[in-house]
Amino acid sequence: MGKGFFEVPVAVNEPIYSYAPGSPERKEVSETYKKMYGSTLEVPLFINGEDVKTGDTATMSPPHDHQHILGTYHKAEKIHIEQAIATALAARKKWAATPWEQRAAIFLRAAELIAGPYRAKINAATMLAQSKTIHQAEIDAACEFIDFLRYNVQFMTEIYTEQPESTSGAWNRLEYRPLEGFIYAITPFNFTAIAGNLPASAALMGNVVVWKPSDSQVYSAKIILDVFKEAGVPAGVINMVMGNPVMITDTVLASPDFSGIHFTGSTHVFQDIWKKIGTNIHHYKTYPRIVGETGGKDFIVAHPTSNPKQVATAIIRGAFEFQGQKCSAASRCYIPASLWPTVEKYVKEDIASFKIGSPEDFSNFITAVIHEGSFDKLARYIDQAKKDSSAKIIAGGHYDKSKGYFIEPTVILTEDPKYTTMCTELFGPVVTIYVYQDEKWEETLHLVDTTSEYALTGAVFSEDRYALEQAVQILENAAGNFYINDKPTGAVVGQQPFGGARASGTNDKAGSKLNLYRWVSPRMIKETFVTPTDYRYPFLG
Repeated sequence: MGKGFFEVPVAVNEPIYSYAPGSPERKEVSETYKKMYGSTLEVPLFINGEDVKTGDTATMSPPHDHQHILGTYHKAEKIHIEQAIATALAARKKWAATPWEQRAAIFLRAAELIAGPYRAKINAATMLAQSKTIHQAEIDAACEFIDFLRYNVQFMTEIYTEQPESTSGAWNRLEYRPLEGFIYAITPFNFTAIAGNLPASAALMGNVVVWKPSDSQVYSAKIILDVFKEAGVPAGVINMVMGNPVMITDTVLASPDFSGIHFTGSTHVFQDIWKKIGTNIHHYKTYPRIVGETGGKDFIVAHPTSNPKQVATAIIRGAFEFQGQKCSAASRCYIPASLWPTVEKYVKEDIASFKIGSPEDFSNFITAVIHEGSFDKLARYIDQAKKDSSAKIIAGGHYDKSKGYFIEPTVILTEDPKYTTMCTELFGPVVTIYVYQDEKWEETLHLVDTTSEYALTGAVFSEDRYALEQAVQILENAAGNFYINDKPTGAVVGQQPFGGARASGTNDKAGSKLNLYRWVSPRMIKETFVTPTDYRYPFLG
């Protein structure tokens, strides 16, 4: 380290801009959106600090305007993945030895670049690439990403200060080394902040990374990469590759130097990766760290004492913001019979007020789902619900992909608490309601706990403190992020560390020290000041 015990700036959450009519930020992001929409972007691989163009390309289009081409990205062959691994390992020798304050400075600078000169660009890219409204882009691509960078630096310094006790005769020092080898980061389409944080958090702790962003997020991933480069991340520390996901993953997992994976994505893919790591375990130089956040079937359960308007608003925001494409999105709700008529009225009124279309129009609350595969899947479930006797669509139910992948926000009412859309993760603007009899509160809580394989987020509404405590106890293992009288989405870095268990992942809590611990391998150093010269202990006398 440098010549001093340095203090980093105290992390604070980035203020969220309003983008109200007439505001300067609204004008800037609108102009940036138009400029980016009207130009094309070429995204090469990024290996050892250099752009690599393979000639094998795929196009990028806005989900809300799928015939429009935003640009192309290059796809890797196996040799490129092997080059990324080799260059990462070569870069590790110097990066791992870089003083912590120098690493901190790079990522603190990245945060300020996003807060300032890159804010409109990264938000506009997220609006274009992922069809987020400006509010959803702002809280994700700008604010949450900035928060991850700032808080991770603060958490890193807190970890480094955690030291064992020493005595007058020996000095005990705990060293937090980066992992030996390289980290593989696989990031999702739905959050630009996650796409940036997964490689950055591991790199901050001195690791080197091979990063594969989602094919559906490459456009805004390029902006993340530009920020990292301008912030001063050295060549080879973070390498970005795109292409066949199975080929890339198999090549990475075949390396004896693979030391960990930082993953957000589907449960099925994560389980397959875990299995492959297990198959290869005798080949690795160390036991790889496996960190993953996957799916969710997140719930809202309301007690008869709940405020109906609050419950309805939580359903609307929790289920339909960003078209329900959040791992934390509310997708199954349990409403008491006494409240349901009022809740239903409010929900239908709100849905009727929605405007749907391009995020370029700031009055639209709903835009498109990410791609045709998602659209087709959601359409199938909606069509099936129209046919099933145990289900009834009470709002929405329409869809259209002629211009963009638009699914109308849909509410399904079911008499079967185990109906397929109460159990299966859909990842779209579809929520299913089950109405229970008021006297069956405790029975319903057990139903909530046992219905889904997932355990990511959940919310309970009640004005009865005893009922709340009962829900907290019975649903102890049903959600890694549990909300009382609030929607189950919107975790804030530094305030609500995020992650779930069961089939939802390893619950390593992104946005907290718990996650950063996974990217270090502690070394204990004991230095004795006066070394014994006689093996004999007093008891031998």
